Amino acid sequence: MPPAKGKAKVKVVRNPKTGRTRKVSYGQAGPAKGGGPRVKPGTSKGDAYCARSAGQMRENPKAAADPNSPLRLSRKRWRCQGEKSK
Repeated sequence: MPPAKGKAKVKVVRNPKTGRTRKVSYGQAGPAKGGGPRVKPGTSKGDAYCARSAGQMRENPKAAADPNSPLRLSRKRWRCQGEKSK
């Protein structure tokens, strides 16, 4: 199943109560400016993303509570721990 237009990854999530599946697309598509991978955990760019997304987690408690939200999936891909990328 391909991700939505402009998104890099997709995860198929199954609702345990109803059995229905849904597609969650997340992450920016395409290579980085230099041609390498866009997501490089442990870099200053990763730290900037993690700090920015930590603020989004505080603003949107519903997305912060759902482990399959695009915000949480992207933070996992960047290996965010608080406001730092490890």
